[in-house]
Amino acid sequence: MHMLLASIQGLFVRKSNNSNIEPLVAKAKDGDEEVLNDLLLSYAPYMKKTASFVCKRYIHEQDDEYSIALSAFHEAIQHYEVSKNASFLTFAHLLIRRKLIDHIRKEARRKDSPVGLGLDSSEDEIDAFGTLESSHSFEQFTAEQQAAERRVQIFAYEQLLKPYGLSFQELVKVSPSHEDTRQTAFQIAQIIAESDEFYETFLQKKQLPMKELEELVMVSRKTIERQRKYIVAIVILLKSDLDYLKDYLKGRM
Repeated sequence: MHMLLASIQGLFVRKSNNSNIEPLVAKAKDGDEEVLNDLLLSYAPYMKKTASFVCKRYIHEQDDEYSIALSAFHEAIQHYEVSKNASFLTFAHLLIRRKLIDHIRKEARRKDSPVGLGLDSSEDEIDAFGTLESSHSFEQFTAEQQAAERRVQIFAYEQLLKPYGLSFQELVKVSPSHEDTRQTAFQIAQIIAESDEFYETFLQKKQLPMKELEELVMVSRKTIERQRKYIVAIVILLKSDLDYLKDYLKGRM
């Protein structure tokens, strides 16, 4: 139990890797091979998850689709520009998606079969990937795709919040106004999301493990209770696959 608490305390002081990825991408783009290799290794789960999302099945590291996702992620590092509106992970997600859809279409044509992609995309949306060669068209596509994906993911998030008696609109209202309070509540949510023991309790009882948290983070029960709705909503978001929504809400919550 002491080892568990020690490891969770490490989580409490650790910031989310995703929030710091852009500076690392810049270093890798400038030729830092060690940083590049670290990024490719640490974001392998992200690549597999994105590939699985596009292909509608679990992707293993030995699959061609994973190799394509890995190559696309590497390409995203080489071409990412901080000046663009999209975050790096949004940029990488779209590039991986584009490359995989191209691959699926080529495979379908090779087998002389209909383009039964099994994707939640229209033919027009699939064809739109062919327009991404220019920087301007990519930026426009990124903005349009982000807006559309956010709408879909906000709806999905609403469904995840319902069993807990919460709504997306309410989340905006209960978000702490002070940065320090919001950061503390976010880190508490991160502790729950990254600890199997705490997360299981959260799922089963639909409640926060108040006693354990109170002892662990040196925050009063009253303070945790005051931020309960916000913490619950963040735990749900962190454990979801709603990457676009996570990126959109970064800095807003």
